[in-house]
Amino acid sequence: MAKSSIATWSQRLLAATFLGGQVIVHLLQGKIHRRNTLEQLAIVGPDSFFIALLTAIFVGAVFTIQVAREFINFGAGNLVGGVLAVALTRELSPVLTAVVLAGRVGSAFAAEIGTMKVTEQIDALLMLKTDPIDYLVIPRLLACFIMLPVLTLLSLITGMSGGLLIATRIYNLSDTVFLDSARDFLDIWDIGSAMIKACCFGVLIAIIGCSWGLTTTGGAKGVGQSTTTAVVTALLIIFISNFFLSWVMFQGPGSGLSPGK
Repeated sequence: MAKSSIATWSQRLLAATFLGGQVIVHLLQGKIHRRNTLEQLAIVGPDSFFIALLTAIFVGAVFTIQVAREFINFGAGNLVGGVLAVALTRELSPVLTAVVLAGRVGSAFAAEIGTMKVTEQIDALLMLKTDPIDYLVIPRLLACFIMLPVLTLLSLITGMSGGLLIATRIYNLSDTVFLDSARDFLDIWDIGSAMIKACCFGVLIAIIGCSWGLTTTGGAKGVGQSTTTAVVTALLIIFISNFFLSWVMFQGPGSGLSPGK
């Protein structure tokens, strides 16, 4: 049974890869359904705004609690803001925002398209000479590609605000020192790397969610299974791709924690 499940998962992952190739071809041909794209932008962006920022503010606060006490004990309290800024920008904001969207949006894509598949609505689209990739997949992919970087940037700002609140109210650190440290530690490449990661994660979430929906079989039970496995697969791929992206962007000795670099 386990071998069968792994084989099925591998086949669906291969189908997702093939779907990604088809999407690229269709985008190069300029096949974009504008109305559906605008609708998906609203679903992925504004509708995910609150949960993404709520997650970010508590992540920033918790990270500051864990770091500030130790840094203050070592006489390095002036570095707290910089360390938080680097951690949020390079890893926490893009990854955790992608995790939130994978759970909220990726599952919705798989469930909605999976339901259309088992109720033969996809077949109806084909009968009407409407390509499901143009009508369903590309709008969702563009929405995730555009909105995830925006949400990531807002999450970064919110996470820094949460960390600043904890640092100043609980650990009595100066807000000026905190913000100056963050400014000294960050450069434009850190922000750029976060946006690149967010774009990649957005594409992966959309492709996996849509592909799992399009390959759904087995009625209502199949829709539930597709939704669950789509989220799990998206999370797994996000973490794996994050490793390789970080390796490419930040490998080597560098000077990422050197103020005034």
